[in-house]
Amino acid sequence: MLKKPLVGILAFIVVLLTMPLGHTVMILMESIFGQNHQYTAAILMGILGVYILLRGIKINKESQSTWLGFFAGLFIWTGWVEFSFIFFANHLGIEAFMENGEIATKPEYLLLPSSVGVLMASLLYFFFNKNTRCHFFNWFHRNLKLQMGKAISGKDRNFATITAMETIYITWFFYIVLLLIYDDSILGDRHWLTYVVFWGSLVWSLYLIIRLIKFQKIAPAVRYAIPTVIIFWNCIEILGRWNFFNEFWIYPGEYAFEMGLIFTAFVVVTLLTILPSAREKSIINT
Repeated sequence: MLKKPLVGILAFIVVLLTMPLGHTVMILMESIFGQNHQYTAAILMGILGVYILLRGIKINKESQSTWLGFFAGLFIWTGWVEFSFIFFANHLGIEAFMENGEIATKPEYLLLPSSVGVLMASLLYFFFNKNTRCHFFNWFHRNLKLQMGKAISGKDRNFATITAMETIYITWFFYIVLLLIYDDSILGDRHWLTYVVFWGSLVWSLYLIIRLIKFQKIAPAVRYAIPTVIIFWNCIEILGRWNFFNEFWIYPGEYAFEMGLIFTAFVVVTLLTILPSAREKSIINT
């Protein structure tokens, strides 16, 4: 059985490795299937994500439901959300934003911030949800004296759906944050607020990592690692924007060996994380 701090460390590494792999999968889908078939592949990927989510909903084990919900969220986000923006950016003829003769922001990412209104409106449902276990939301509930009502017991929670929506929403939220601060007409990637976002994300993620390594169960550790990693990834994205390093995961053809190592590490760490919880008892009596 895994013990702390290994539980939190492995959960962090697994989620972290999905970030570059997600970018690589998108690039490979575009190059392999091409303009004519990439959307069909994306639709099928999203359907696969829904199937995985349904499997997670039917399974009454916290660890398995959490893992299936996480991968379902990744598949649905990549297949249905990201490629929907790619489709409409191409359909509307949006041009990429260029800097020094190179693409700084792809067309789909110029379009994505337009969804900020939908994000904030739908986020109200989660913010005012009495059953939320989000520490960030609960902090506001306590300090704003918001009485949400009595939450249901933990055993009745749908961990697959919770994890999938957490993955999608947090990814969506911070995508928009970064894209808005990158926009020169709003702030720009060298604006002082961009530096605030960078250092704020770094400090915040380090604080979350300190809390994460205290976890003793892998399922809640994975759910906590999702926002921890995504907030930490803001720093990686901004450093890449500042040209501190080459984001090799968006060039899988040139860095096949490096991406192969990342994928191998992902598989190994995931197995190390999943196998010890394979004998977990059901959290709901059937």
